Amino acid sequence: MMTLSKFNLKNIQGTVPDGVFDLPEKVLQFGTGVLLRGLPDYFIDKANCQGIFNGRIVVVKSTSGGDAAAFEKQDGLYTLCIRGLQDGQPVSQNIISSAISRVLSAKDEWATILKCAHNPEMQVVISNTTEVGIELVKDDIHHHPPISYPGKLLAFLYERYKAFDGSAQCGMVIVPTELISDNGKKLESIVLELAHLNGLEENFIEWLEKHNRFCNSLVDRIVPGKPDAAAKKLLEDELGYTDDLLTMSEVYSLWAIEGDEKIAAVLSFAAADKGVVITPDIHVFKELKLRLLNGTHSLSCAVAFLSGIVSVKEAMDNPVISKFANDLMTKEIARAIPYDLPQEDALAFAGKVLDRFRNPSIEHHWINISLNYTSKLEMRIAQVLLRYAELYKSVPENMALGFAAYLVFMKVVKVENDIYYGNFNGADYPVKDPKAGYFFEQWKNYPVQQVVKNVLANSALWNADLTAIPGFAEKVTENVEDILKHGMKEVLNGAIVATN
Repeated sequence: MMTLSKFNLKNIQGTVPDGVFDLPEKVLQFGTGVLLRGLPDYFIDKANCQGIFNGRIVVVKSTSGGDAAAFEKQDGLYTLCIRGLQDGQPVSQNIISSAISRVLSAKDEWATILKCAHNPEMQVVISNTTEVGIELVKDDIHHHPPISYPGKLLAFLYERYKAFDGSAQCGMVIVPTELISDNGKKLESIVLELAHLNGLEENFIEWLEKHNRFCNSLVDRIVPGKPDAAAKKLLEDELGYTDDLLTMSEVYSLWAIEGDEKIAAVLSFAAADKGVVITPDIHVFKELKLRLLNGTHSLSCAVAFLSGIVSVKEAMDNPVISKFANDLMTKEIARAIPYDLPQEDALAFAGKVLDRFRNPSIEHHWINISLNYTSKLEMRIAQVLLRYAELYKSVPENMALGFAAYLVFMKVVKVENDIYYGNFNGADYPVKDPKAGYFFEQWKNYPVQQVVKNVLANSALWNADLTAIPGFAEKVTENVEDILKHGMKEVLNGAIVATN
């Protein structure tokens, strides 16, 4: 079977537009990961196909792992296989992306990367270096290369400043996609601090602040990446060629970027897809994703796991758990998001989330979702719970059941080699939460009612005393006792019947 490459495109159906390989390089991208390929690069490729952006991407590879050789072998081409549901209907689409021009190794080709700063067509920097990538490291930007991502970015911008004599027109639009709050502003503050630490001249720092735009952004698309060997073979048989960069993604896509009309003019690829939103304030998108998608995941996690359900898709095929998740999201979380937005917007987003949960092509296991369980509940649900109680003067039944299931999931029964374990149906499962030791002590030393009271009252966990919500601790305690006595399935069935 032939390999995906520029040479073989003539033998492959549904290939790339004419002239795409002659487009100028306009984007410098730090990172080769699947999220970048499945979201920002997807949008840029789509725009190029529509004749809108007309620019390609130079990728900087900073780590020793990864698949740089595959990019070279395949001339930067890769297949994005989009699978899932949209408005309840199945979607299956295969796209050959030609957005990437070349991949350069920071370790071996740093001088070549710096030469990209001399390209007058270069306009945009994109990154996904994981959350750890946007951290201040005392870095020397004259190293080849600097150690950190902010150090590399500063070295590139300094090279560009020198190449164009500090011209206002040569400033860049920098859009990090790392999943941290205010990622653009945080990156900007680190780059500026590094500029001072490196003793760079005031004129450069003024140019850096005045003519470069660092944009906060939020990305939202499940891109699990390369399928397993069996699934990959089936896809390659369907495609008619092999692709070592083959990437899977769901249908839903969002890239919300904080910016004005000037930013939008540079990021002209946004016009190709409604999934790219450039707006002065992306907070509403953060709230919708954090509360409705992530919050529903978190409060459904233990409910499903303790019912013997392994994956999100399996949970959505179960009518009882599916109804629980639906009611939790639409009747409780959507009604109490701590942000002023129309109820119909929240419900419309909730509908898309349910399609995503039902995606048969995405294997998302509840045990993985339980990672850092406590901090996730604090970030995603605590404020919603408090606002619900304030607005409606009642206990949200599904949130109370979700909290109870979480407490039972966190019932640590043993610790071995510094790993804490709970037990469900005679089988141990890891509790990968920094607070696991705290729960081990709670469950070992106190009866159920006191455990619930102690945990809910612990402001260090929730930034609030959740026992102050009238009736909440009592309802959670009742649910915990019922789960321990009767099992999650029976309690859940009773709760569903009670709400019908």
